[in-house]
Amino acid sequence: MPHTRAETLKFKNITVADLAFPKRDGGYSKGHRTREQILHAALVILVAEGYAAMTMRRVATACDMKLGNLTYHFPTREDLVRELLNAVITAYEIEFDKFLHLPGVSPEEKLAEICGLILEDIRTEKTTRVFPELWALSNHDEFVLERVQDLYARARAPLMQVIREIRPDLSPQAVADLALFISASMEGLTIFAGNKKPFEPRMPQLETIAIQSFVETVRGYGQED
Repeated sequence: MPHTRAETLKFKNITVADLAFPKRDGGYSKGHRTREQILHAALVILVAEGYAAMTMRRVATACDMKLGNLTYHFPTREDLVRELLNAVITAYEIEFDKFLHLPGVSPEEKLAEICGLILEDIRTEKTTRVFPELWALSNHDEFVLERVQDLYARARAPLMQVIREIRPDLSPQAVADLALFISASMEGLTIFAGNKKPFEPRMPQLETIAIQSFVETVRGYGQED
């Protein structure tokens, strides 16, 4: 019988932080605090107003600083976007790592928990607004395309790790294909069941369907009936 997230949940639900930053050796300087303030302001603008509104001048105004002070920390908009998306995906990686190292939990349960976390996060305003806009921008902006591809490659890494645990017999390419399929399937729900979308109230049911399907697919992929 396939595991469902409801059956495997053994601890409190975890909410992904908006941003996560690396530990700072030698203390937490004013410069570090300023950079994080800038990134938080940039994310607020990105969620509320969109990528086009997230100009360097707009971010500087939101931080109540001069443009020159902002460019001291982030010389270009690309530098700002690169570090912002890094802080976004790092927050997910921290939570994924918790699931991957849970003692006494089967690989199927880990897969269920990772997918459950992602599907619940889809219902947040941040995820529903930011990621579809980045997808659209990536069709026309090479820099955004590279950042989005890097972000999702990092997001698929824990899926690949747990798939290898479930199916150590699979080739690296098969593992990568399964991780890509699972990731794409979950992300596709954003436009239908994300924050304030028509089918958001059905997300718990969709989550159960998705997780059962993913576990069954990983278990049976490439095997004859």
